Amino acid sequence: MPVYALGDDAPVIDPTAFVHPDAVVMGRVTIGPEASVWPCAVLRGDFGTIEIGARSSIQDGTVVHTGPDYPTVVGAECVVGHNAYLEGCTVADEVLVGSMSTVLPFCVLGRGAVVAAGAVLTRGTEVPPHALAKGVPAQIRDGAVQEGKWATGVQRYVDMAQRYASEMRLVERG
Repeated sequence: MPVYALGDDAPVIDPTAFVHPDAVVMGRVTIGPEASVWPCAVLRGDFGTIEIGARSSIQDGTVVHTGPDYPTVVGAECVVGHNAYLEGCTVADEVLVGSMSTVLPFCVLGRGAVVAAGAVLTRGTEVPPHALAKGVPAQIRDGAVQEGKWATGVQRYVDMAQRYASEMRLVERG
């Protein structure tokens, strides 16, 4: 897997985390225990820091970036769907960020919130705990998300990462 330091800023990846060989991780990035980063995801911590919490999954094609004044923090047990874009935002624990969604700088997603697939959260949007954000620009529906709704999805990605770590192998084509 391409893991790059930028000067003295090198990623810190927990030994129990899974980072797919085709993901790119660079700069000030921390990836927590049992977290997973999937193919073609890019975590670029060049301007600021990126933190991925325990048991969170950053799925295929997702881009996580930051700015000099706004780190990107993804809490524990989060599912960040395919081709999402996160920049300079704070994502609390147990959040689902849907595929193809965009979460821009200074957004704050409360614990257990959901960003629907394709939603766009403009700069500074706050999503309360257990609320649903959907649409372009996103509209917020308080209390729309059931407690623990994504626990099965979190566990599925933890299990899948363990399988990939132990069973995945490159097949040479002849």
